[in-house]
Parts: sequence; C-alpha cells; structure tokens
Amino acid sequence: MSDNPFYRLAPFIQEFIYRKRWDELREAQVEACRVLFDTPHHLLIASGTASGKTEAVFFPALTELHERPSKSVGILYISPLKALINDQFERLNELLQEAGIPVWHWHGDVPQAEKTKLMKKPSGVLQITPESLEGLLMNRPNAIPALFHDLRYIIIDEVHAFMGSDRGIQVLCQLARIERMAYCTPRRIGLSATLSDYDSATEWISAGTDKMTEIVSPQGGRKLKLSVEHFSFPDARNEEEAKMLEYAKQAYHDYIYDHTHHKKALVFTNSRSDAELMTLELRRIAAKRHEPDVFYVHHGSISAMLREEAEAALRTGYGPAVAAATLTLELGIDLGELERVVQLGAPYSSSSFVQRLGRSGRRGNAASEMLFVCPEEEDEEAQLPARMPWMLLRAIAVIELYVRERWVEPLDVRQMPMGLLYHQTMSALKSLGEAEPAELARAVLTLPSFKQIKPDDYKLLLNYLLQTDHIQRTEMGTLIIGLMGERIVNNFRFYAVFKDDEEHVVYNGTEEIGSITTVPPPGYCFTLAGRLWKVEEVDTKHQAVYVKSSHGKVDTLWLGAGGDVHTRVLQKMRDILADDAIYSYLAPNAVNRLERARRLVRESGMLRSSVIPAGGDSFFIMPWVGSKQFRTLERLIKNNLKDKLNLRSVVPMEPYYMVVAGKTNAETLLEHIIAESASCEDPISLLSPDEAPYLGKYDEFIPPELVRRAFAIDGLDVKGLVKVLS
Repeated sequence: MSDNPFYRLAPFIQEFIYRKRWDELREAQVEACRVLFDTPHHLLIASGTASGKTEAVFFPALTELHERPSKSVGILYISPLKALINDQFERLNELLQEAGIPVWHWHGDVPQAEKTKLMKKPSGVLQITPESLEGLLMNRPNAIPALFHDLRYIIIDEVHAFMGSDRGIQVLCQLARIERMAYCTPRRIGLSATLSDYDSATEWISAGTDKMTEIVSPQGGRKLKLSVEHFSFPDARNEEEAKMLEYAKQAYHDYIYDHTHHKKALVFTNSRSDAELMTLELRRIAAKRHEPDVFYVHHGSISAMLREEAEAALRTGYGPAVAAATLTLELGIDLGELERVVQLGAPYSSSSFVQRLGRSGRRGNAASEMLFVCPEEEDEEAQLPARMPWMLLRAIAVIELYVRERWVEPLDVRQMPMGLLYHQTMSALKSLGEAEPAELARAVLTLPSFKQIKPDDYKLLLNYLLQTDHIQRTEMGTLIIGLMGERIVNNFRFYAVFKDDEEHVVYNGTEEIGSITTVPPPGYCFTLAGRLWKVEEVDTKHQAVYVKSSHGKVDTLWLGAGGDVHTRVLQKMRDILADDAIYSYLAPNAVNRLERARRLVRESGMLRSSVIPAGGDSFFIMPWVGSKQFRTLERLIKNNLKDKLNLRSVVPMEPYYMVVAGKTNAETLLEHIIAESASCEDPISLLSPDEAPYLGKYDEFIPPELVRRAFAIDGLDVKGLVKVLS
C-alpha cells in the first residue's frame, strides 16, 4: 500500500480524488509523484491533452506546501494566456477550498485590491503571465525577496509555446532574476502536449541551473477521427463565373454550418479576420434557416467579457455552441466535452495541428475529432505552381508527419536575440535604479539566454544606448535610464516582448466589444465579435471608437500575417505529390483535387528539377524548403546572382516558389544557385550594405551593425538550404 503515491498525498487531495470518483491515478500522475517526492530534479511532463498533467504536478507540490507551509509564495505558475490562468484559477480553488492554501492570479484583468492582498501576505500559489511578472521584477524589485524567498516550484504551462520564441527567452531571464533577487532555488516543471524534441526541452528547462530535468511521457494511444475536405473557388472573370464563385462560397459556408451547428464545436482559423467573417456567415445562415444563433468569436481583440461568454457556452452551456477562434483557444484551457474541432485551411505547423486536435475527445474514451476544410482559389489559366492546392497539401503533410511519424517541429534557439538583450538591459536597469557599467553587464550577460553574446558587442550596445539617450551616465560614472528610455520603459507595452499593434477600443454604448488596429472614419462599416457595426465617432485622444449595430458591407480591421513553415513539411508536401497513395481521411472533393494536382505534376515534370522554364525568359524556382531557408535563397539570388546572370526580376511566393526572369537558362540558373549557396561562408554577405532587417520588437533600438549580424545568424539558414539543394 505504501508504494501507491495516493497515500503520500495530502488528505485534502485524497478527498478531492474521492469526490471525483477516480479509480486510480494516471501514469503521468504516478510518475510525477515519484520525481517530485523522491528526487531533487526538475521535471518535464509531455503527454496528451486531458491526460491529467496539471493534477500530476499540483498534487505532490501542494502536498509539500501542506506538510511544510512556505513562508512566501511557494508555487509560481507561469502561463502564456490570461484565459488559461483564469481556467486554472477556478480548478485550483475547487481543489484548495479546504486546504488553507491561497491561490492568487495576477494579470491585467485582476483587481488591484487582490494584488495588494498578496503583497501584504505572500503565500500559496501565484499564477501569472510573463508580462505581469516582468512588471513585478521591474517596478517592485524590493518586494521580490518577500514574495519568493521560499519559492519551491515554478510550473511553466504549455512550455512548447515559450521554447524557441522571444517570450521563452524572456521567461528564462525572469527565472534567473527571481533566483538571484530572492536567493531561492526552486525546481522547474514544464508541461506540454506537443513535444517530440525532448533533449531541447529538458535543456531549456534546466538552463542556468545545476539540476537535471527528468521526463515523464506516458505512451498512450488515442483514437483519432480525421477528415479533410476541399472547396475550389473559381476565378470570376465574367458574370457567369461570378455566379459560380458565389455558389461555391455558399456551399463552403453551408458545409461548415451543417457540420457544427448541432454540436459543441471549435472552428479554428489562421487569422482574426477569418474568424470574424466565418462567424458572420454562420449567423447569416442561421437567420435564413430560422435556427438558433449558437455562434461566438474568440481571439485576442475581443473584449474579456465576450471571450468568457464564449468559453462558458462551450464548457457549461446547455445545448450546442460553436466558437470561431485563433490560437487563443489552441492552448490548454479546458472546454469540457467538445464534440468536434474544425480547421479552416491548414495549420502552419505540426505543433499547432497537435494542439488543436487535442481540444476534442478530452473525456473518457472519446476520439479526438478534427475536420479540415480547405478553401482555395482555382484558376486553370494561372501559372503552373499557382495551380497547386498548397493548402490541401499542407494539411495532408502535417497530418502524415504527426500521425505516422509523431514528428513536430524541433526547437530553434536564437543565438543573438539582440532585441531581448535591449529589453532585459532596460528592465534590469529599471529594477536596479542605477548601476556601474560592469555591474549591469554582469547582471545581464550571465542570464542563460545571453551566454553567446560577446562582451565587446554588449559594450557596443551600451555606447549606442548612451548616444541615443536610452541610458545616461551620471557624474559618478554609473548608468541610469535616459529620457528616451523612460518613454519606452514606462509604457505598459514594454512588459511584452512580442509585437503588439496599438489598438483602439470599440464600444457599443458603454459595452466594450473589442479592439481594432486600423481606425476607420465615421460612417464606415466593419465586423467585430461576429457582428456588423457602423462607426459613429472616433475619439483619437482616448483611442476609442463608438459604433452602432449595422447591416452594411463586410470588412475586417486587422493586418493578417501567415506563419513560418518547416522544411520537413515542404518536403512531405513534395513526397505527397510524387506518390500515388490515397489517404483514408480525404473526402471525395479532396481526393479529386489531389489527383488533379498529381496529374499536372506528372505531365509538367514539375518535380524533376528545382528550376523549371515558365515560358519566355521566365523560370519557376521550387526549392521545397521551409520559410527560413526560402528567405535565404531569395536573398542569395537577389544579392549574389541577379547582376551576374542578368536577372531582371525575382518575385517570391513564400515559401512555395519564386518566379525569376532574365537572360539565362534553367540548367545555368540551378548550377549557380547550388554553387553560390555552397560557397557562401558568411551569411551577412546576403544583406546589402545599408540593410539591417528587424527580427523582433526592440531591434529598432539596437546598433545597425549588431542587427545585421543577428539577422544573418538567426534570420537566415545557408547550411539548411545547402543541405536540401544538394
């Protein structure tokens, strides 16, 4: 009996398990208890959604706080989303209602009074976003020791969402700063349902510490129910074709409506605009058929109240509910018994596919069900590569890579995160108040994310910041934040290291609906929260837009952006075209569209070479490489080969192909591409002399010389390009 970890858990946790009528602890929970009770190691739990990861870490961690109460915050929980914190806050409150261990949450929507209570008596569990944690470290440095001096555990939820990103670099810096400022050595726990590269993940979790990270990854098969359908939208050159296009779009919207409106369902899109437009169309169909409006929108520009309304309808609402969402519902918030996930188009990554797939089938033995619906324009008179169903191919590729090979994208670690170096320099200096140059360098360059930065480069950065008045030197020779730096650091947007466009808040009367990045003039109509609005007034001073309900034209007011695609996905797409396999999950339209694409490939010989004639003096270059390698090739051709081969134009259609025109031939062009990429020793040669492209939010404050070098190292990939071309 003593071998069963259940009997080592605190009594209130045992009682919770009894109330839930669980027969036994799951494998992830048993293994997590072993690591946290019996070893000093960090922990990575990599298991599917709804596998009990959250309970797996909180059960033993809370047991320790129960047996040996902490004298400060004992557990720090870091989440990428406020919605996830709110969800976990409710779950923890239920677990801890009789334990006497308080749970605090801290983000922009939490009342100041709650935060003040925590500061007066730090204890229990604190749930926070990286942005709010940055604000704490910067603005309340004297409170950090009291808050965290007895910190035992740091739990990083959805750890894959941080790794390889600027926010991940920020989080690692924050963990190191907390340990230094509070003189604590907490254990770190990462949670993820979307990992395959365990070595990189454990290295990331252990960064800057002397503890190893153990992996708990239960191998449990999950039933999948996948389907992929395709809709072709014909090019409308005349009235008859315009009618055909209208019929095709109506069939597309009807299909999604018919497959969702009787269910609890999520409709994932790759942009806020697509989520808005789809919800509007679904509501129109419901009104036309005199059926209930069960449709919601959920993305980062919707007001918190409307987002919570959508979550409640999906989780606990009676009857069907359908929400069109972006990545705001991709991560681990528990939405209960979702019956279906629909993906409009294809995710850009296998990682995103796995995360979205896991939103359904979270109860009992229910299958994870996901329906891909790929709408693509089709023009029989277009150029050869433009006639490929790229979206359909990408959908099949991410499915095959994960389902057959369990592959998701590996971690890509930045070597020169210069914008983050600026950010953490200014944050550290704000926290310190003033510092000797050597003291500041020591504080920043010893953070785990900046081990690759050379002292001379940091000296160059500090001198540049002195010249631009982001920092100043006092009469005593110490450094303080300068006037330009104050403007940046004292704005709440500084807490975030991801790019966030300045938005205007939209109000219908006194009700906040959401926000938009492009401000329209009065009289203009647009869609937000899945409804149409007409602008009545724009208050530029207070960044507010006042609207009323409308039935006018449809438009959306955010700038869309695609995602990067990995080389492995492109290579898989090529293999799919070259193969003759019929995939069991393809619906009839998708099968027919794939077969037509394969026939076109065979007839044209499109896969025989990376460079094929396009008529006249034009050529298609189809390298089948990921976004990063594609950008490298584009620069190589524009900067190194354009003049040499008398090329007059290079037009990229990232990341699938580019159209090149000039006085050469296909064989010569391919030979030069291979030779030039193989001989490129320094990727900085692919930048023009006055070019310094930004990779991140704060690169504009970095010396151009360092920006150029950072882009060459982190923004390009000559070795990866050569590997594929060879």
